[in-house]
Formats: sequence, C-alpha cells, structure tokens
Amino acid sequence: MITVVIASYRYGHLAAHCIESVLCQTRKADRILFVDDGAGDCEHLQRLYPSVEYVIRSVNIGTVANFQDMLNRVETDRCIFVGADNWLRADTLDLLDRQKTDIVTYDIVVTGELRNNIAQRHSHEMADYQGDYYWSRMMVHHGSMLYNTNLAKRVGGYAASGGPNSEEDLVLWNRMIKGNATVSHVNQGLLYYRRHKENFIK
Repeated sequence: MITVVIASYRYGHLAAHCIESVLCQTRKADRILFVDDGAGDCEHLQRLYPSVEYVIRSVNIGTVANFQDMLNRVETDRCIFVGADNWLRADTLDLLDRQKTDIVTYDIVVTGELRNNIAQRHSHEMADYQGDYYWSRMMVHHGSMLYNTNLAKRVGGYAASGGPNSEEDLVLWNRMIKGNATVSHVNQGLLYYRRHKENFIK
C-alpha cells in the first residue's frame, strides 16, 4: 500500500494541479495526505478535493519538522512525498509499485519559468527535453523517491544535514542506505519538477 504526502508552503495557487495528478493515477494511492505548513493559502482545496486528508498548520514549523511529522502519520508500508508545486505523470505509482525494493528512484523533467537556473547548476546530469530538461537520477536520492516507510522510521527519518541547506531528503537517503536499503530505478521521467520564483522565498 502507498501513501502520497503532498507538502505545500505558499504553493496554494499551484497545488490543485499536483492533487489532480495524484488522483488521476492509473494505480490509485491508498491514502493521500496534504499538509500546508502554515502559509494559510490551501483551505479552498478541502472543498474541492474532500477525499484527500488535510493537515493545515496554523504556524510554519519548517521543512524538516514538517516532513518528519508527516512521515510519522503514514501507516502504509510505502510512501512518496511530492511538493505541491510539482506533479506526477499518470502512471507513476503503477511503475514504482512494480519495484519491490526499499527505495525506488526515477528520472525528473525540470520545467517552470526558472528551469534554466537549476539546469545550469546540474548541466552534466541534464539534457534538453521538449523545451524543458530531462534530469537523470539513476540510483540517486531526490525528495520524491518512493521508500519503505517502516525502514525510514527505524533509521530516524528526516533531519537537516547541518549545511547551508536542510537537504532532508539526502539525510534520509544516507540513513536508509546505511540501514541496508535495497534500491531500484525506473529509467523514465515521472516527476515534473516546477522551478518558479516561490521556490526561493521559503
């Protein structure tokens, strides 16, 4: 069983696109959790998508604490976190669910008004793709990898790296790898990663 956690902070104007992409999966999510980390711009979504479970925080607690709290709420054996400003290809959960490893990675399509910003920093990993960029993530961590919930909890879950960025997904990856996680990869661009000005005002 799979839980999809959709995380939002100031992405209320983009989040419906993400929710629609999860609801329209060919392999349905067993549970969808949506969290607004204190921005207060997502309350309208509860009326539009009542089948989704919502956590609407009154104050911002930060990415790491927010993600760790949401991980603690997951009860299915596998989960995937998706930023509310991004969206999934319609067959993502189907393709990922076929892999029986502790972690499943896959490639990313980088889109949005500021896609060139990240493409310049990771040019050796990216290729032009229909006006956007195709980002190869072969067996490499990223924030929306599918993973074994129980193993993630057992190794300590999310935490900040101690560097200038929180890199909570990298910390989780490293902890799970040290915990002997098995890893597989789907060589297709399944996540549409939207780069936009709100990415930089957290």
